[in-house]
Amino acid sequence: QVQLVESGGGLVQAGGSLKLSCTASTRTFSMYAMGWFRQAPGKEREFVATISRSGGSTSYTESVKGRFTISRDNAKNTMYLQMNSLKPEDTAVYLCAGRGPTTYSNIYVRASEYYNWGQGTQVTVSS
Repeated sequence: QVQLVESGGGLVQAGGSLKLSCTASTRTFSMYAMGWFRQAPGKEREFVATISRSGGSTSYTESVKGRFTISRDNAKNTMYLQMNSLKPEDTAVYLCAGRGPTTYSNIYVRASEYYNWGQGTQVTVSS
């Protein structure tokens, strides 16, 4: 069972930036499609971004396009989410998710498509 651990959350003012990390406990990280989701209090889990095994394909939810960037370093077993121009509506617990191992280079936008989940890291954006 792959363990995923998020870090990098915190409190930031609107317009600020944060960089989240998700580190996986597997030597086959390069065979996992990865994603970021978020969940605000009283709301359903929401897709944020996804990245293919190699990092060659990415996708974002419309509300974060142009502000967030997903990336990965397979040598470090780590995925990142650079978040710029943060807004109060970005406040949520951010969770990383993994699907693998796989030989496909697909990306996945639905939570049900992922097998492994981290515990989440809180991001709070003040106005």
